[in-house]
Amino acid sequence: MPKRLEQQAPVIEVHDLTKVFGRFTAVDHISFSIRRGEIFGFLGPNGAGKSTTIRMLCGLLSSSSGSANVGGFDINRQPEQVRQSIGYMSQKFSLYKDLTVEENIAFFGGVYGLAGKRLAERASAVMAMAGLSGSESQLTGTLSGALQQRLALGCAILHEPPILFLDEPTSGVDPISRRMFWDLIQEMASTGVTILITTHFMDEAEFCGRIGFISGGRLVALDTPRALKHQSVDEDLFELTLPSFRGALEKLSGLDGLRASSYFGSRLHLFCRRGTFTVGSLKHTVQERGLDVQRAELIPVSLEDAFVRLVQKQAAEKNG
Repeated sequence: MPKRLEQQAPVIEVHDLTKVFGRFTAVDHISFSIRRGEIFGFLGPNGAGKSTTIRMLCGLLSSSSGSANVGGFDINRQPEQVRQSIGYMSQKFSLYKDLTVEENIAFFGGVYGLAGKRLAERASAVMAMAGLSGSESQLTGTLSGALQQRLALGCAILHEPPILFLDEPTSGVDPISRRMFWDLIQEMASTGVTILITTHFMDEAEFCGRIGFISGGRLVALDTPRALKHQSVDEDLFELTLPSFRGALEKLSGLDGLRASSYFGSRLHLFCRRGTFTVGSLKHTVQERGLDVQRAELIPVSLEDAFVRLVQKQAAEKNG
């Protein structure tokens, strides 16, 4: 890119954006900005406010208060211009399964005002990008999940939008196809396309330049993946392997120095006050409480650990 991201004017600007439904505040005064060519990850648990925020930024839902500009257009006063300047792809892929590949492309091309030679050129480019050349007459519903995913992405960028919203676009797709999809995303970003993406896959979130984490409608963290891992967890993190989790948290309740815990697949993660335990002393202490520890390790913080800890801290503040 010709300029470093921090030297460029924001393509998306959000200031105190809020959405209230009756007595329920779905999005609560969030602020952030995204620059040209940036891959911005928007993460949070179900019901956190991600989809509501995206609907507002796509010009599909007006805000209750606050403001946002997308591609230079105000989401409340210029929603149609916003919609014309973006591409959008949902986890359902937004395709018509009973139409052929060619018919889906023609339909979405028409929605974006493409016709004639321009539509033909873009259709050819999309078919090549999706690896579907020669499959124009195939029913979309008969394609594999990975090919449907790439076709949906192609339909979202038919009009070559400068901004792309991707709402959990890799759900239900195998790991290899997910990685190939991210190669496409990174390639687009390198040409200057600005991308906001939501995902539940923490390994994918590591590909984002920055991440905004939303919980309970509030933006509780915003930084690079590396910085978030460093700033969100200020404890030593231990991983325990146990033959059974039955009663584990109850037996550890009240343990001096233990600040939080969470299940991590088939293991238990313990967030302990720094310097309180060594691997050996923690293992001994836990065993004294009646747990059969097969393995104990001091481990680096993952992005998933960081988000778990952020949610725990927010819940503690709310109840506190």
